[in-house]
Amino acid sequence: MDITSAVQTLTESANTLFILIGAIMVLAMHAGFAFLEVGTVRHKNQVNALVKIITDFGVSAIAYFFVGYYIAYGGHFLSGAETLTTSQDYELVKFFFLLTFAAAIPAIVSGGIAERAKFYPMLIASALIVALVYPFFEGMIWNGNYGFQGWLEGQFGAAFHDFAGSVVVHGVGGWIALAAVLLLGARKGRYRNGKVVAFAPSSIPFLALGAWILTVGWFGFNVMSAQTLDGISGLVAVNSLMAMVGGLLVAMLAGRKDPGFIHNGPLAGLVAVCAGSDLMHPVGALVAGGVAGAIFVYLFEWAQNRIERLDDVLGVWPLHGVCGVWGGIAAGIFGQSSLGGLGGVSLMSQLVGSVAGVVVAFVGGLVVYGIVRAVSGLRLSEEEEFNGADVSIHRIGATSME
Repeated sequence: MDITSAVQTLTESANTLFILIGAIMVLAMHAGFAFLEVGTVRHKNQVNALVKIITDFGVSAIAYFFVGYYIAYGGHFLSGAETLTTSQDYELVKFFFLLTFAAAIPAIVSGGIAERAKFYPMLIASALIVALVYPFFEGMIWNGNYGFQGWLEGQFGAAFHDFAGSVVVHGVGGWIALAAVLLLGARKGRYRNGKVVAFAPSSIPFLALGAWILTVGWFGFNVMSAQTLDGISGLVAVNSLMAMVGGLLVAMLAGRKDPGFIHNGPLAGLVAVCAGSDLMHPVGALVAGGVAGAIFVYLFEWAQNRIERLDDVLGVWPLHGVCGVWGGIAAGIFGQSSLGGLGGVSLMSQLVGSVAGVVVAFVGGLVVYGIVRAVSGLRLSEEEEFNGADVSIHRIGATSME
């Protein structure tokens, strides 16, 4: 009995450490979001990019701890500390891991709304999104809430499969961002005489640093989604690698060696492989990532040139929103045993689940950002935007020369 108890304690401790490492890796990805945005925006908005990411994480942690986690999973941590340490050690660390996913939603939105958004109204909107909108869909998919997964299984033979969040995290974040971007409108000077005016990135090295941090952290995002040591899969790791490479190489070719596209290409591939990374053959993951790289480049260019209100600074709607949906669908294609996958997935369930994610995210985003806009407004004044968010909001520039 003593040996059995010791083995059980060791297993629980190992699982707790495993998921804690995953949580720390995904937490580090937020530095990637920050530097990707810092490098992409103009110099007069770099400080604001950094501040938004870290403060969004702070309000996300509070919103998810007190409200969002309960909505998604029905659990809370408001009992005494002794109870938490004796019976909820693993659950506490699992909360930390899932929080880093939830906080990715405002980090995704931040890249789309950059350079013209007010500070506190957007912070309040982030709290509402993480407390209410994201956990509603998260609970539907990852906790079986509201009977949605059971209905899909009854109708199509399998539930909606999203191993690491192509749709639950990235798709939802991207479509919420689209709502925010459309309500904000384009930056001043972005369009002249019906033609788009390119705003050059302020720092390609910072942009590249952000992309690298995200890429490395993503292996915690995907592999550690197993949540226990006995569930860890080399297939997830290699599929993530192959999808990353596919997205990178296709974005390099489609984007004509543009460094912005090259560094976002791997991220597009990684977004697309999250859902089916535990099911696909590595060749299927390579193809899925390559398609995502093409989607990002062509859709970003098309949207920027054709839809004037859709001034999506970092291209988060095509990168996370559309590539996330593609990832949900790709799991239903390349997860099939006939294409080398492990099977047990339904293409119809993947389609319906992906569409459900789009609807929840876009409608939820319109409601939250619409209410905030009606109460306090979302945009900086024209003068504040011209001066830049750094000086207008934070009273300091990125360097001492400003």
